[in-house]
Amino acid sequence: MSTRYPPLGPSYWMRTAPGDEPYPALASDMDVDVAIVGAGIAGLSTAHELMRAGRTVAVLDAGRLAGGVTGYTTAKLTALHGMVYAHLRRTRGPDGARLYARSQTEAIEHAASLVEELGIDCDWEPRSAYSYVTDPDQADQVRAEAEAAREAGLPAVFTQDTGLPFPVAGAVRVDGQAQFHPRNYLLALAADLAAQGALIHENTRVTGLTEGEPHTLETDTGNVVRARDVVVATHYPVFDRSLLFSRLSPRREFAVAGRIPAALDPDGMYITSEENTRSVRTAPLDTPGKRLLIITGEHITPGTGDPEERFRRLTDWMTATFPGVEPMYGWATQDTDATDTVPLVGPMPSGSPGLWVATGFRGWGMSGGIMAGRLLATLIDGGSSPWAELYDPRRLAPVLREAPRFLQTQAKVAGHFVGDRLAAARSGAAVEDIEPGDGAVVRVGGESVAVHRDDAGQLHAVSARCTHLGCLVCFNAAERAWECPCHGSRFSPDGSVLQGPATRPLPRRALRRREDT
Repeated sequence: MSTRYPPLGPSYWMRTAPGDEPYPALASDMDVDVAIVGAGIAGLSTAHELMRAGRTVAVLDAGRLAGGVTGYTTAKLTALHGMVYAHLRRTRGPDGARLYARSQTEAIEHAASLVEELGIDCDWEPRSAYSYVTDPDQADQVRAEAEAAREAGLPAVFTQDTGLPFPVAGAVRVDGQAQFHPRNYLLALAADLAAQGALIHENTRVTGLTEGEPHTLETDTGNVVRARDVVVATHYPVFDRSLLFSRLSPRREFAVAGRIPAALDPDGMYITSEENTRSVRTAPLDTPGKRLLIITGEHITPGTGDPEERFRRLTDWMTATFPGVEPMYGWATQDTDATDTVPLVGPMPSGSPGLWVATGFRGWGMSGGIMAGRLLATLIDGGSSPWAELYDPRRLAPVLREAPRFLQTQAKVAGHFVGDRLAAARSGAAVEDIEPGDGAVVRVGGESVAVHRDDAGQLHAVSARCTHLGCLVCFNAAERAWECPCHGSRFSPDGSVLQGPATRPLPRRALRRREDT
């Protein structure tokens, strides 16, 4: 029996969150204490903490609340972030590793308290987290990680006993972690925010920032928001005068989910870096005797590789590993990695006072976003935090210590910036060769033009130069999107922005006669 591959589309969380009335787009100028750009878990967590501190807050999002990266996550709430603690102990010292573990653990505990306090129906389930390997040659590395995580303050143990349907050579297990429905959680948080008087505006893209006292945000609605403090919580900073993008690398990852008998639930949250990453968890379903199995992995740089082939590989692994699973949903998400491992949360480097940022969560944005909200609210309110220095975006020493990874990231970007132009000039791609549903970068009048042919045969042509820094985009046929391989901006076939750091659409282009292409 051949595998059925569900199409890539909205995530399970986006499909199953209760129908909600959209918050209005910004329709007038306003003045607030704090303006937050981005309504994902970092932005809304920050807003919620600030409202409780008595600040006036506006939250602006280019799309729907929790409809970006947060709405497409695996939704694990854990302080066990893969194999990170041995690395942190080596690069940040034992105290740095302990602060990281404590900050992430307190974030999970804070989320649990909010779920109870607000009565949030978000499928909250306590679970153990596992970081595992199947290769016996890596078992000692896992033992060392368990020791480092335990030294950092986590209740970590080394084990070879898991609920997975295959043997492992070793795993770090940390009990007392959790999983949840992220969009249901944030919809409830937003409702509580609105009840407290916070101003939430969806479908409002922030397109400009003028620093001053106060700072001024320009939007695509033509209105402005003035605020003493501005938090950029857009996953990848959309305003970055301090060149933080040079310390970040984007990756796109795929997810597939399907029903399995509840008796086959592996009863835990699992991850391995093997096989280009495999992450496993389940979620409750209304169907009696069934659970939803969620598998993520097969990460690639946006605009590179074959997304459809990667998604099929992930689906094949799921059906081979969990016989009888029924694939139902497929989606993709995007993560941003800091080159020195630790997220960047705090004052915007080289910016005016009152500019703040949260980014670089490495795929652990659930606990990281809640941590960021609490940390930013504390700093904006004039307080201090024991882990402010650990996450401070202005840090330089850790970047220098991990310079090879930083340089590798920049070399990759430079390779795309130059190499993709040369490849496009030599490619000889022609408009007439583009199949329905596909796209290609072609030369038109000496310019690189991104051309997509829709299923009806209609052509859509836009500039192929990303409006962030000018790298050439590539077409992702599996998701029908133009993607920038340099910094991860994504655009729809008509050029509109799907994902930053770009804030401006790809300009439309007219196609000339065939002999001019």
